Amino acid sequence: MQRKKIYLVRHGQTDFNLKGVVQGSGIDAPINETGRSQAAAFFEAYKDVEFDQIYHTSLIRTRQSIQQFVDRGIPTTALAELNEISWGEYEGTPMTPQENEYYLHMLHQWQEGNLDYAIAGGESPNQVAVRLQRGIDKIIAGPGETILVCMHGRAMRIFLSLIFHYDLRYMDQFEHSNLCLYLLEQLGEDRFVLRKANDRAHLKAL
Repeated sequence: MQRKKIYLVRHGQTDFNLKGVVQGSGIDAPINETGRSQAAAFFEAYKDVEFDQIYHTSLIRTRQSIQQFVDRGIPTTALAELNEISWGEYEGTPMTPQENEYYLHMLHQWQEGNLDYAIAGGESPNQVAVRLQRGIDKIIAGPGETILVCMHGRAMRIFLSLIFHYDLRYMDQFEHSNLCLYLLEQLGEDRFVLRKANDRAHLKAL
């Protein structure tokens, strides 16, 4: 069995992130100037890692964030299974105090174990987990040992919960920021250990 080492990063900053606008799987926004600087800093810090395979979501902001690695000719696959959660009718909506109150209500529902709860027109954590598991299975069964994966904040939290077999109620313990790194190392068929979490050392110069 090939034991995977997975470098899992969140995409760089977009204008939606900067302005506090809800951005989910239905918003295909590019990274902005800050996001490009973050991507360049990550590349500079990890350009000597010999990645065997790259995965990103079907949304442009994830590919742009690791484009310099893609340009090296490393085999690259877009996995829509890794896409961000759909925030339904709230995508593209500024996070006003009223919207933030509703968001906190939703998080409370999830923390209480109501993992089928979804924003109007959006996905629930349980729904996202089903498709993310398909993506994880493809990555684990796929080629290569040293893997770069770029995805999205909420989806990352669910991805990490699945990898470590955590109850989704506790997914918010996996904090994230734009172009942060989680480094995961596989020790057995179904066992991973966490080597780095929400690591931003490569961004200090910014």
